[in-house]
Amino acid sequence: MELNEKTILVVDDEKNIRELVKFNLESRGFKVIEAADGEEALNLVKAQEPSLIILDLMLPKIDGWEVCRLLKSDPSTRKLPIIMLTALGDEIDKIVGLELGADDYITKPFSPRELVARVRAVIRRVEDREGSKAEAVKETDDLVIDEQKYEAKLNGIKLELTLKEFELLKVFAANPFTVFSRETLLEKVWGYDFAGDSRTVDVHVCNLRKKLERAGEKNKYYIETVRGVGYRFGYRE
Repeated sequence: MELNEKTILVVDDEKNIRELVKFNLESRGFKVIEAADGEEALNLVKAQEPSLIILDLMLPKIDGWEVCRLLKSDPSTRKLPIIMLTALGDEIDKIVGLELGADDYITKPFSPRELVARVRAVIRRVEDREGSKAEAVKETDDLVIDEQKYEAKLNGIKLELTLKEFELLKVFAANPFTVFSRETLLEKVWGYDFAGDSRTVDVHVCNLRKKLERAGEKNKYYIETVRGVGYRFGYRE
């Protein structure tokens, strides 16, 4: 799909920011729709089916965190990529956003040129992922990974994973007992263009580890922290 066929939803309660983002995206071939609050954003997602959302966190009616949570928990919208706008220096906002399943974040004040580059990078990663011809289902004993449905089951129990947690599990399960550095995981899961840091990997690995541990006593899979290097996925016989 060409850029001029991509619709970007810009959600921010500040009109000047929406206009700035809209001008820069439209000048590069994107179609832009706008929402000034979280409730309007959710309605537009259903009506317009955008290709990506640029989502401010501090919104009237429904804040950005809740908008993200609702979209990522709905099977019909969970694959919709989200770039969050956060205040400069508010690391906790970034962490919470990533935990909820956001694909990227950018801090205010931001460079319009950088924002456009982030949008292009996220869309490219989504297209690459959807265009790959992976096996529909990968099954290893009691761990089942369905790449078409973006679902994973452990001991017959569905793991409620965000998209990035699912992608991490795929990488780990395909390479058991292999030590991955944080930088390698960033490249494999987020892509070369992602501008985040290793904290992003730590947050997602921590959440994935907790969800695996909650799968019950019969769970034999684990994610080990290799000090000074990164992480290793393994299983007990």
